[in-house]
Amino acid sequence: MEMQPPMKQMGYDRAIVVFSPEGRMYQVEYARKAVEKATTAVGLVFEGGVVIIASRTVQKLMVPESVEKISRIDEHIGAASCGILADARVLIDYARVRAQVNRITYSEPIQISALVKDISDRKQRFTQVGGIRPFGVSLLVAGSDGGPHLFETDPSGTLREWKAHAIGRGAKDAKKALIEEYKDSMPKDKAVELAIKALKIGEKKLTLKSVDIGLVENGKFRIMPKPELKEILKKFV
Repeated sequence: MEMQPPMKQMGYDRAIVVFSPEGRMYQVEYARKAVEKATTAVGLVFEGGVVIIASRTVQKLMVPESVEKISRIDEHIGAASCGILADARVLIDYARVRAQVNRITYSEPIQISALVKDISDRKQRFTQVGGIRPFGVSLLVAGSDGGPHLFETDPSGTLREWKAHAIGRGAKDAKKALIEEYKDSMPKDKAVELAIKALKIGEKKLTLKSVDIGLVENGKFRIMPKPELKEILKKFV
């Protein structure tokens, strides 16, 4: 017969607004587990831009494009999602609205740091209110506002800026490759190759259908079209 945890422990486990005696918030930790079990995403800054790349699980009869792992938020900002993609969709839509409100209000594109802080603030609020759960998703947000930037937001609402980073189930192995080979001011082609290499180390197997790449170049964000992606992936798949 399976032993049930004591009621006192179950209270810490189930209530988002209650700290455990060790200072832990279990629901936030469980949300991080959702990110750690998801397919890997990698991002790195290169000379004048940023590359983000993400892998998705593709089933035989599924339309790959229906699983959106990389999203365009504004002309100069994009994001790679890792975790519960329904949560990611809601946050991406929220970020798009915030970006458009900034354009309407100030007649200029939003600063990436301000947008990421806004997303992180929203995530953090969902760790303080009873009856709701945290967002089970991390984002790698890439953009340019006078220079290239790569930010990470996690389920707790913490934000960090990185030169290169990986999230998801293969993050540990992918980060080893980034630490060993990343250099400041890398050219674009070398950066894209390193991002693909790190993703492959983390995921083991890549296919044209399972990979998306987003690029920030010349202050603009774009998702790499399939013909260009196919050409770049030739040496890796």
